[in-house]
Amino acid sequence: MSQTPKLLVVDDDAEIRTLLGEFLRQHGFDIELARDGEQMFVQLAQHTFDAIILDVMMPGDDGLTLCKKIRNTSDVPIIMLTAVSEDIDRIVGLEIGADDYLPKPFNPRELLARIRAILRRRSNNSHNTTTEEDLLLNHVIYHFDQWRLNKTSRRLFSSDDTEISISGSEFDLLLTFVEHPQHVLSRDQLLDLTKNRQAGPFDRSIDIQISRLRRKLEDDPKNPILIKTVRGGGYVLACIASKHVTQQSTRS
Repeated sequence: MSQTPKLLVVDDDAEIRTLLGEFLRQHGFDIELARDGEQMFVQLAQHTFDAIILDVMMPGDDGLTLCKKIRNTSDVPIIMLTAVSEDIDRIVGLEIGADDYLPKPFNPRELLARIRAILRRRSNNSHNTTTEEDLLLNHVIYHFDQWRLNKTSRRLFSSDDTEISISGSEFDLLLTFVEHPQHVLSRDQLLDLTKNRQAGPFDRSIDIQISRLRRKLEDDPKNPILIKTVRGGGYVLACIASKHVTQQSTRS
């Protein structure tokens, strides 16, 4: 992440877009603005962003469609802004790769807190990746089943060395499992361990993220053998995970 975090605000409402931009600049962020998907992709081609604030209800491609397109090529953190009554938008957003959501109308300070939390989690898990030298000297890698999770570069690889696209929130959750293999973890524990304590007690974000991970890791996501559900208990990574610290290139 850059020294001054750079954010992209995408919202078709000019007033909200401008107010958010000014508010976030006042709190130390470098801000770019876009009114729709077309402008968003122009900005993405020109800049590297630390996070995107993306409105759901927009003309043309809506925020859900844009989120899905972004996830085809990038794991940049995405916070979705949704209509307060549209729970389905929040659920679908999380399913297709959003890291967090905030219903409108919202207090800008709550958005600020969520942005900082996402950037802090990302920074905490990648603080050893700021330079090529750091990456070469200190790779922390977990092996589990046929998978390899590189904690240092925040990347997931299959047994044939294919990199699997994974969002920031998915990575944090998977890292929690491989660091606690064969231990049943409740939703509350997972929220604490992934530092996602802003979620409410009935929030479905953990379940949705686990569903997304299963689609990437399991041969049959509906009958998982790696990340299993424990009735009344939570979830468990059923296999053994081993940790290695190695010196190697940024590729793995």
